[in-house]
Amino acid sequence: MVDWSLRAASASDVEAIAEVRAVVLRADLERLGRYDEHRVRQRLRDAFDPAHTWVIEVGGAFAGCVALRPDGDTRWLEHFYLAAHLQGRGIGSGVLRELLERCDRNGVLVRLNVLRGSPARRLYERHGFTVETEDPVDVFMVRGGTLARRPRQESQSV
Repeated sequence: MVDWSLRAASASDVEAIAEVRAVVLRADLERLGRYDEHRVRQRLRDAFDPAHTWVIEVGGAFAGCVALRPDGDTRWLEHFYLAAHLQGRGIGSGVLRELLERCDRNGVLVRLNVLRGSPARRLYERHGFTVETEDPVDVFMVRGGTLARRPRQESQSV
């Protein structure tokens, strides 16, 4: 496993984060017919809040980011991007495990959305997220809080 660390994000991290987002999401957004080179970066800039964002570093260098935005009693896992050359090495799982342990200690429900067809969905499912709803672009998932104690219901075809 690769040695990684988290540090608090600052406003000066926004462009590095916007760039890693554009690179990491490109294939999925192109597949969905939604890639726009400017918009993919601008959406991050518009939503970026360093107060709830961490930078992932590997060997002291920028490697990605993750945000955990409060929304009442829920936290939204957002902007979880890891440089492509570092994916598949256990870093994403380690980062996710650390953040989810913090939420679990406080019984906090965690929500996220992932692009349909994204391989990241398997990572989230391995960490206990289940599908709540879907639309043509996004899959909305949830984990923890009081839902973690409810028995899982089988989905039914309509």
